[in-house]
Amino acid sequence: MLDNFFKLSENGTDFKTEIAAGITTFLAMAYILGVNPVVLSDGGMPATGVFFATAVASGVACLIMGLVAKYPIGLAPGMGLNALFTYTIILSMGNTWETALAAVFLSSIIFFIITISGLREAILNAIPLDLKYGIGAAIGFFLAFLGLKGPGIIVSDPSTIVSMGSLMTPPALLALIGIIITLVLYVRKIPAAVFLGLIVTAIIGVIFTALGFGAGDILMPAFPKHIVSANFDVSLFCGFIKGFGQLFSNIPNLIMILFSLIFVTFFDTTGTLMSLGKQCGFMDDKGQAVGIEKAFLADAIGGIVGAVVGTSTVTAFVESAAGIGNGGRTGLTAIVIGLLFLISIFFAPLILGLFTSPVTCAALVIVGILMIEQLKDVQWTSLTVAASVFMTIIMMILTYSISLGIAWGFVIYAVTNIASGNAKDLGWGIWSMVIVFIIYLFFGL
Repeated sequence: MLDNFFKLSENGTDFKTEIAAGITTFLAMAYILGVNPVVLSDGGMPATGVFFATAVASGVACLIMGLVAKYPIGLAPGMGLNALFTYTIILSMGNTWETALAAVFLSSIIFFIITISGLREAILNAIPLDLKYGIGAAIGFFLAFLGLKGPGIIVSDPSTIVSMGSLMTPPALLALIGIIITLVLYVRKIPAAVFLGLIVTAIIGVIFTALGFGAGDILMPAFPKHIVSANFDVSLFCGFIKGFGQLFSNIPNLIMILFSLIFVTFFDTTGTLMSLGKQCGFMDDKGQAVGIEKAFLADAIGGIVGAVVGTSTVTAFVESAAGIGNGGRTGLTAIVIGLLFLISIFFAPLILGLFTSPVTCAALVIVGILMIEQLKDVQWTSLTVAASVFMTIIMMILTYSISLGIAWGFVIYAVTNIASGNAKDLGWGIWSMVIVFIIYLFFGL
């Protein structure tokens, strides 16, 4: 029955592979269960309520992705979007968290309309094939950067912006060991190499902590005092309803908030879904991802669910590449992710205690390596293409933003086409996006 519904054999996978892939992606995403409450609590929301909302919204959104779109992609409240929610909409603009949730709900409804109208897919199909490859590879580099930054292998530096941290610190050393172990397993073609790498690294980390090496460091994995907790805080459920009054009391403020949320969500999630679809092998000869419109739909519904239960915008997670790199190819992977998010409501202390950033670092780095394979299909002989792809990659990493990286790639693509006399070959879709991106780059959100 599962084979018929998810077409496991047709996609070159099986039940065990999908389960392992789902677990791998969940472990790579699980950090959001700890990070999101910290970020949103700065805006006055109860951390316990945000944790519950994060787990529920992520679980439901992943189940929708698996059952409707049948893509092996996990969804959760997005990093960057939660910062926009707290530090811009609430703190900088002076709105309440109820108002911010109302804005997320309204923007998600608009996002849903854009999706079912076909506009989102039309914009995606207007993106040149080489830029699609470039965006996918850029996300691979970005993913690896995120992985290396978490345990302190890459650190900030006032002189050089970034630098290599000390490899002798417990988190960095554990992450490095994890990378080496996972690489060896992958090169040796061991089944579920990424997942096994996560488990082995977590065990080594617990041993380190037990022996006193890194004990007390919040980044180091350790068994918590309480494994199970059933204290649920549902105080944020439907809290967005109270925020509509303030949201509509200032129309210019409303327009700016909605534009910011829709813009960042659109290009972050579209870029992520596009690159992951390519990695899954769902892209046809024209560079269009087969069935991606259903993935867009699941993503849009996930945003609505997130607003209702009480969290910032839910979006597709680039960390899904970890499970895809482990063999996940169907919606069964997403369902496993969703069920684990729902189960995590009870096992939050254990999950957050074991699978910290030094443990998940290797998965993100290895998958990043796999994703840059797309660069082999880029037409490097064309300076227009080369310059656009290069700027997409480097700016996505240096600005720490998927949407900014895409913006730079499009603008450079337009500029070089004008210089080469090929401006007339660019369609209205490209020019529309270029204009929006220029406004974004120069005036911000």
